[in-house]
Amino acid sequence: MRLLTVPNWSFGRDKVLLRGCRELLGNSACRVHFCDGDVDHNRTVTAFSGDPLDVFELLGELAKLILPGIDLNRHMGVHPRIGGLDVCPFVVLEGDLPEAIQFVDGFAEVFAAEWQIPVYLYERSEHGRHEADLPSLRKGGFGALAGRVLNPDFGPPAAHPHLGVTVMGVRDPLVAMNVELRTEDLRVAKEIAKAIRLQRAEGNPVFLGVRALGFPLTSRGLTQVSLNLTLPELTQIDPIIEWITAFAQKKNVAVDGTELIGVIRPPDVEHADRLVIKKEQIVE
Repeated sequence: MRLLTVPNWSFGRDKVLLRGCRELLGNSACRVHFCDGDVDHNRTVTAFSGDPLDVFELLGELAKLILPGIDLNRHMGVHPRIGGLDVCPFVVLEGDLPEAIQFVDGFAEVFAAEWQIPVYLYERSEHGRHEADLPSLRKGGFGALAGRVLNPDFGPPAAHPHLGVTVMGVRDPLVAMNVELRTEDLRVAKEIAKAIRLQRAEGNPVFLGVRALGFPLTSRGLTQVSLNLTLPELTQIDPIIEWITAFAQKKNVAVDGTELIGVIRPPDVEHADRLVIKKEQIVE
């Protein structure tokens, strides 16, 4: 079996910690696909794959390195978050899905016990318990968790005082990407994101399963349309970028660049000429 994981960590401004992550990843038995932090989001995304035992070992070592340095009570960043290890998806690259779900369940239980962090299972790992309450859990971010009685799959019934909760589970492949706009006017990015959500709701096939949000990138004098393509087998990347480019041009705003966060599969690369992709980000 081969598993891919894409842990999202709530830090992005500590260059020493980021360097330590890269060193740890570089010395592991796993194949490393991505490790980058963003100052404005104050978030670091890592992506690596391999044998499940190697993946879980590396994930545990990263947690020991990263989590002691996170305190969400003092965290500032544009990206919504509810945990130090905010979300930790797994994707089956080779092997049996039910077996992979069992592996991830076991790791989630160990992680919750070791760190005393409530862990909620989601997507393919979700057992019919959190279909309704995960959106409400995320609403309001970490601050809204204070004083709430929780019902996680593993761990205590209250959020960790400075590491919050973690959402973890096996999910289908998706593409996470950003389109950056050469303007500080956040209204343009938000208008584009809202228009994409409306197009999706109206059934436009270009935007099937596409989620979109607008964020400021104050440190760079830009704004960003952040996108998740949850049905990459049904949607193509280039038409989405072209649509955003045309929409922005009508607002007299140019696209500054594009960015792939995490990984992408070879079939999805075929229609992604406008997206900047590094070789190591392509997973087979």
